[in-house]
Amino acid sequence: MKVLMTLGMATFLSASLISCQGSMNTKAANALPDSALVEGWEDGLKKEEAIGHKDTVGRGMLAKRLKEPIYIPVDTLSPLRKDSLEIWIKNEKRRIRDSVRLALDKFPKHIYFTFDDGPLLGSAAIDSISRAKNVKINVFLVGKHAYMSKALKRDFELYYNNPLVECYNHSYTHANNRFTTFYSNPISAYDDFEKNEVELKLKHKIIRLPGRNIWIYDDVRRVDLQSGASTADMLYTNGYRIFGWDVEWKIHGLTGKPIQSVDEIYTRIRNYMDNKSSMEPNNVVLLMHDDMFRNKKGQQLLSTLIDTIQRNTNYTFEFMRNYPFRY
Repeated sequence: MKVLMTLGMATFLSASLISCQGSMNTKAANALPDSALVEGWEDGLKKEEAIGHKDTVGRGMLAKRLKEPIYIPVDTLSPLRKDSLEIWIKNEKRRIRDSVRLALDKFPKHIYFTFDDGPLLGSAAIDSISRAKNVKINVFLVGKHAYMSKALKRDFELYYNNPLVECYNHSYTHANNRFTTFYSNPISAYDDFEKNEVELKLKHKIIRLPGRNIWIYDDVRRVDLQSGASTADMLYTNGYRIFGWDVEWKIHGLTGKPIQSVDEIYTRIRNYMDNKSSMEPNNVVLLMHDDMFRNKKGQQLLSTLIDTIQRNTNYTFEFMRNYPFRY
């Protein structure tokens, strides 16, 4: 005998059996009669959507696979045991994830170079490198910095007029680096972002919150620290998309130099691509900061990273306004 259900249904059934175990003896709880396989699936259907979206592998593709009809073999002379069902579900999920990974590997891979806190001393060099290498980059700007000097105002204008650079919102004050205080008043924080948009004449309603790795866009909401959640929700409600990052090229607090090597950063990017473990499979967002590239050494490291990525012909540089590419 074979019973028709989806993998989401099977997972729900297994969980239900576990919750009932306290009111049944061990033998009865572990045995699954045929009739139990076809009862109560209205509730199971409500839960299987969540099962698909919790998994980062393929998102929509995986959710769809979880809903596809499958057949579980059942021996009518020997009732299906709960532990056997759990093993079967685990193996089936692994098989589906592997098939999704293989399917996604056939599509292009998308890299998003993002630079925070500009304009700063490294901004002019970043602008120059993007032109020389012909790569798209994304800069999350702090309005206050653009008015600190004539040189920084000029660097902002370089970004603004470069067709390979898109300018996004990183707040006007960068919270004055007092993040908990800043986010304790969501209305004031919202006004700070709005001021930045007006002062810098930003064209896209795309934001990265200073001091927070928060994502809110489309059907996605991921919050790292709750103190920024209310501000992020208010921004999203008013038409903004909020993006965090997958990989960070960290900056040394005293010297301002990049901490990891080019090989380390490229390996992390490649692992996220191969494992489909970034926020969106086949899309990896790299966080950097403008002042990491204020000197020749940092600039050479950035150029080397771009060269390394460009040698992989499956990788393309993208603007955040096109994030994410889904299949």
